[in-house]
Amino acid sequence: MPDPAFDPAALALIERGADEILKREELEARSKLGRPLRVKAGFDPTAPDLHLGHTVLLNKMRQFQDLGHQVIFLIGDFTGMIGDPTGKNATRKPLTREDVLANAETYAEQVFKVLDRERTEVRFNSEWFGKMTAADMIRLAAQHTVARMLERDDFAKRYAAQQSIAIHEFLYPLVQGYDSVALEADVELGGTDQKFNLLMGRGLQEAHGQKPQIVLTMPLLEGLDGVNKMSKSLGNYIGIAEPAIDIVNKTMKIGDDLMWRWIDLLSFEIGIAEAARLKADVAGGALNPRDVKLRLARELAARFHDAAAAETAIAGWHAAVTGQGDTSLLPLHEVRIPAEGLRIAALLTAAGITPSNAEAGRKLKERAVRVDGNVVEDPATTFAPGFEGVLQVGKRNFARVRLVAG
Repeated sequence: MPDPAFDPAALALIERGADEILKREELEARSKLGRPLRVKAGFDPTAPDLHLGHTVLLNKMRQFQDLGHQVIFLIGDFTGMIGDPTGKNATRKPLTREDVLANAETYAEQVFKVLDRERTEVRFNSEWFGKMTAADMIRLAAQHTVARMLERDDFAKRYAAQQSIAIHEFLYPLVQGYDSVALEADVELGGTDQKFNLLMGRGLQEAHGQKPQIVLTMPLLEGLDGVNKMSKSLGNYIGIAEPAIDIVNKTMKIGDDLMWRWIDLLSFEIGIAEAARLKADVAGGALNPRDVKLRLARELAARFHDAAAAETAIAGWHAAVTGQGDTSLLPLHEVRIPAEGLRIAALLTAAGITPSNAEAGRKLKERAVRVDGNVVEDPATTFAPGFEGVLQVGKRNFARVRLVAG
């Protein structure tokens, strides 16, 4: 078992990518108590699948594990039925108990692609809230004021705009905070948008005679567009259950600047010193950023699948980008088209390679469209059901498709 006390290298690892640690000196002192710290992060099972944005917290939890500390993966099956109001401008519809349990089961399967199963304590907050009486909940609610709740930015904005705030939404930060009391957490991790709720835990722990937890916030991971938070609703995400080739393809599409942020937040293999060295080499022209990105893509594909799947995905990507190699390594997607066939611009859009026929038309004029490695310029080129091959726009957007009538 590693020494749980933080030496400078361990502290630098914990600080890597973090937005804020409250309070850093408390974290350093707490690590010297001679016992593993209890490190908690809560996840409301609001959707059945995780994406890379969710793994930012999981990665930090794994770092704590590797340093010898006890991590607690808390599934908010009780809080999930309330619905986290963070960032919402309207009351969110709570999930049903059935939805929560189904999503929680899928979560539990996926998190161990990052966390060490043998060293992870999995808990459900219904363990304690399911036993609470109405009187207990009232006593908990008495430990905070409406005025303090309205200090939260999203609540304040909704109140000022005379938008509805349901009473149960005020309970959410209290309930999340009480989780830290029930688990006697030393550290709680969360996104920057969770800071109010995490500090609530500190306050409630003090009220219950416990040492207040250290709060460590992690930034929200930008998605493939490099602007917005990774989100399924925005389509700018990489799901950890996606095929290895899709993880590679999507990772290779991110911007060069975003790559360094992803490395800080997602990579275990590229350490702090090496990342700085690679960045200097890229800036000096000694290294192509594509090679660094490819290394990150390989690491992510291997983590969520295995090394063999990652290498196959990399080979498929190379074949599509260079026009050399076996493109049959790429996954085959069926695209339904009319029985009479479809012109190339419409086909590219139907296959999801271009966002619109107009954009596809522009790419044709730029000689940026290839089918099985051959440039296509004529917008009248038509493809019929039964065709199978690789459609490509530029170097980054491609797909191996089979056209079927329908």
